[in-house]
Amino acid sequence: MKKMLSLSLMLVLMFAVVLSACGKTKEENGASIAPSTAAATDAPAVTEAPVTSAAPVATEAPAAKFKVGMVTDIGGVNDNSFNQSAWEGLQQYGTESGTEVKYLQSKGDADYLTNLNTFAKDNYNLTWGIGFLMGDAIKAVADQNPKLNFAIIDNVVEAPNVESVTFSENEGAYLVGVIAGLTTETNKIGFVGGIKIPVITRFEAGFVAGVAAVNPDAKVSVNYTGAFDKPDLGKAAAKTLYDAGADIVFPAAGSTGNGVFNEAKDRLKKKKVWVIGVDKDQSLTFGDDITLTSMVKRVDKAVALISKNVVEGKFQGGKVTVLGLKEDGVGIPATSSKNVSADILAKVEEFKAKIISGEIKVPSEVK
Repeated sequence: MKKMLSLSLMLVLMFAVVLSACGKTKEENGASIAPSTAAATDAPAVTEAPVTSAAPVATEAPAAKFKVGMVTDIGGVNDNSFNQSAWEGLQQYGTESGTEVKYLQSKGDADYLTNLNTFAKDNYNLTWGIGFLMGDAIKAVADQNPKLNFAIIDNVVEAPNVESVTFSENEGAYLVGVIAGLTTETNKIGFVGGIKIPVITRFEAGFVAGVAAVNPDAKVSVNYTGAFDKPDLGKAAAKTLYDAGADIVFPAAGSTGNGVFNEAKDRLKKKKVWVIGVDKDQSLTFGDDITLTSMVKRVDKAVALISKNVVEGKFQGGKVTVLGLKEDGVGIPATSSKNVSADILAKVEEFKAKIISGEIKVPSEVK
């Protein structure tokens, strides 16, 4: 009898050990299994203290970075003219403000829509079209994206989300015409145009009027190349004009005008001739040994100003801004004093004052 009781007791103890081992193994394996009722009655209930989580730290979402894009016309961003001036102005503003800026270069008319749409798809805060030739493309993309902002240089696009900027090129060209008329020794002066569009004919009209105002005996010969991106055509046009006796040539032709400077450089070995720069102070690029003066067009300032307005929430869609002598949108650079006499510069200031006051009305169209 005692042996049977001992054997039974041993069996009960073994069974308890097995149950205990099984429960421990399940917990160690991480299984979410509730303990059996029998085990719960044998062991005291364990009450865990509630876990207190720390209050979340409030963090501000990073401010979205403003993005401004620029599409060049076929002259390209290194045209030493208004495309380059526009990009330099936008780059400077981007550096000063922290705004992300980018340009896309157009190699032909077909690239305008593609490049503009690239910025639109990326939801740029402002997209620039640089040049008169971009007008139709800007209009089309702006109409398709009414919630986005666009701006254009040298053309007027009628749309509520497009701000247009034009310049009184004729006023600035008048002043360099005065310089040419008072400087020429042959009374033969040349003008080389790119494509015959309103912005370029404004240059021509003002230049011819400025020459005539101070030297009615001088003749201005005009040569349009039909291109803004062909320096070889500019060089050929300048050669024709210089061969005919011109001693000063004024190009308004984008990078085509670079060829005029190249031709003048080639001639320096035999005869002194002058070039009048356009859009930028081109004496800084081509040298003051051939650059008489330049008709500066402040595309850089215009691009920076309107981009700043967009970032500050002051965009004026539908507005047309015209920048002339009064607004300091056009003029001549301080470096003009290197090659232009003080007497001629004083005369330029007289004409400038009369234009600003309205006493002189500079023609904007070729007669």
